[in-house]
This record gives sequence, C-alpha cells and structure tokens, in this order.
Amino acid sequence: MSVNKVILIGNVGKDPDVRHLDRNVAVANMVLATTERAYTLQNGTQVPERTEWHNIVLWGGLADVAERYVHKGDRIYIEGKIRTNTYEDQNGIRRYRTEILAETMEMLSSRGAASPQAQEPSSSGAPF
Repeated sequence: MSVNKVILIGNVGKDPDVRHLDRNVAVANMVLATTERAYTLQNGTQVPERTEWHNIVLWGGLADVAERYVHKGDRIYIEGKIRTNTYEDQNGIRRYRTEILAETMEMLSSRGAASPQAQEPSSSGAPF
C-alpha cells in the first residue's frame, strides 16, 4: 500500500493563472508559500525563518473557483497529491518540476470567507 497525500496551509504568491482548454475545461496554476517560523535552540543558535514555495495546479470547478475568488496574499488550505514532471530545457539539461494537484481547496482569508469550500468531485479530475 502507498499514499500520496499533501496538506498545505499558506499564502498565495500571485493571482492564479487560469486557462480554458478544449471542451471549456479550466486549469489554474498558482504558487503557495508556506513559512516555518524562526526559532532559537537551547544552545542559543538562531534558526532563521524558512519559506517554501509550492506549485499548485487546480482543474475544472476548483480552477473556476480560484479564478473568481483567489487573489495574491489570500490564505488558503490545499489538499491533494504530489507529482513531479521531468523535461529537457532548450540546452538539453534535464529539469524537474514538482506540483501539487489540488483535490480540495478552502478559503481561509476573511475576504474569501464568503465563498464556499470547494471540493472537486471524485469522478472528475485531471484529463490525463
């Protein structure tokens, strides 16, 4: 048995980039920042704050909700799975891109509180 599950709570780094594909299926891409607070060890060593940036991909209804309600700086909850893609750049160097394929999104910011919790139905998802 294996599990591929990611849960993130963070702040949106920029407004979602939403595209509409064939059959008017929407896909949204955005970045989410999660930050670990700075702290001091017992021996006095200070560990600085650390921010991690996550590439989030939303499909269908979740992408539509993101297009309407999600903005830079908003705090959101994302639940999904992790996927890493491999490609070669223009110089022939192998590159990797790790993405979170969102299955559930919940708005946590006060301005997003008016929008309902969004969850993609289990029967739909990424068209691949």
